[in-house]
Amino acid sequence: MGNVLAFCEFSGSAPKSSALANIAFARKAAELHGGEVIALLVGKGAAAAAADTAKYAPKVITVDDAALGEYLAETFAPIVAKLATDNNASVVSATATSVGKDLMPRVSALLDAGMASDVSGISAKNQFVRPILAGNAYSKVEINSPVIVVTPRQSEFTPAEPLGAAGAVSNAPAGSVDAKGATFERLESQKSDRPDLGDAKVVVSGGRGMKSGENFKVLEELADLLGAAMGASRAATDAGMVPADWQVGQTGKIVAPNLYFAVAISGAIQHLAGMKGSKTIVAINKDKEAPIFQVADYGLVAEWEKAIPELIAEIKKVKASR
Repeated sequence: MGNVLAFCEFSGSAPKSSALANIAFARKAAELHGGEVIALLVGKGAAAAAADTAKYAPKVITVDDAALGEYLAETFAPIVAKLATDNNASVVSATATSVGKDLMPRVSALLDAGMASDVSGISAKNQFVRPILAGNAYSKVEINSPVIVVTPRQSEFTPAEPLGAAGAVSNAPAGSVDAKGATFERLESQKSDRPDLGDAKVVVSGGRGMKSGENFKVLEELADLLGAAMGASRAATDAGMVPADWQVGQTGKIVAPNLYFAVAISGAIQHLAGMKGSKTIVAINKDKEAPIFQVADYGLVAEWEKAIPELIAEIKKVKASR
């Protein structure tokens, strides 16, 4: 028997949707390991998110310390590893976000544990399924160490639903926070009122066929009408049309929204790996042979310059009639 320690990212007073996918994975792992799910919140302000997180896990541990104001793997990893040991965890998990991918290899090393990364499923207590070859094939990974570290893909696990009763919340000390010489200098990010790309229920993405960054403004208008996040293909971000953190794909962000618009995106295998888990995919491309149409639920062979303004006009009509 062993518990599952699920590292949960949070924003303000609530866990991120990526954390709820991790808790969903943790529940499946806990059933196989015969233990319970323990949600772990680490960072300045973690205590504020405890009550909401307790809706999803029977036990929540917070480590709230001013010295943990900015994420650094050097300071977070020892805390996660220690609490895994203290709480008899046989599995330690974190969603395969940029933070999870950075943090968990260090946790794995500290625990001398085997690691399964980017998993899409769990088939036995120590066996995991993970996509390879840009999602065109799957491999089964078996980890035989006493403790297993896992990073599940957010797009592959439906976010956990609340439990019938709130879990117990406890606080743990951070102890001596040693960054081992690393320092946080600054965070460079695009400020936006739109949803976060990884959490959005609707995503509007543009590709190389948009031709310029200026042309993305029409997609931004569509996104704002739909309350959507903005995304892009690697070709568009590499060309400098839009910010790099908009990139969706194998080397960008993996998303699985309810609705995904792929506009002027041909559908290279690397891009498909990042969005083909979307519930409904709408593709707009002038090339009827574009690979994106092979995964699209709805496809329109048309010039985006004509199709998008018409779509925006129709959405505005619908909104005005309500």
